[in-house]
Amino acid sequence: MKNYLATFGILTEEEIDLFERKVVRKKLKKGDFFIKEGQTCQEVAFVTSGLFRSFYYSSLEEEVTYCFTFSNSFVNAYSSFLSQSKTVENIQALTDIELLSIPRHEILQLEQSSVNWLKFFKHIAEQEYIQMEKRIFLLQKESAEKRYLDLLHNHPKFLQLIPLNFLASYLGISQRHLSRIRKSISN
Repeated sequence: MKNYLATFGILTEEEIDLFERKVVRKKLKKGDFFIKEGQTCQEVAFVTSGLFRSFYYSSLEEEVTYCFTFSNSFVNAYSSFLSQSKTVENIQALTDIELLSIPRHEILQLEQSSVNWLKFFKHIAEQEYIQMEKRIFLLQKESAEKRYLDLLHNHPKFLQLIPLNFLASYLGISQRHLSRIRKSISN
């Protein structure tokens, strides 16, 4: 985590050390939830190892996977964390997870302690927004095959670690359609 924070070139070594002292090591088993629909997000976590799936329930009560979070990245229910309202999302471990968690009140203290923390959190929020925008445009503009090829090119580890039903949901297609696309590409 220390190396990850340093790569942004925003925080001083002392600020990173302070952050490290405030985090709590946690482990989740495969299938455990980081947060469930109806809860209010009170923490941010840095995933040191493992894979999360973020999903919500559609109006038809079907699970819709919209995000995967791999190691060396942050995870939280961001809008719930900011607004302190109940989340509509679920973040579930697809593998055993190790993470470093920091409570919301500690994040708020960090923001008060240094303008660098404000810059860092702003940068992270901007990067998340850009990723979300790219995902929306891909879902709305491109064919299912193009979305799969984009995933194959940009995130090949998704295809190795994620069960096909979650992958199909993430791509916005049925599992049968995903199988046809995979077969046509491999030929």
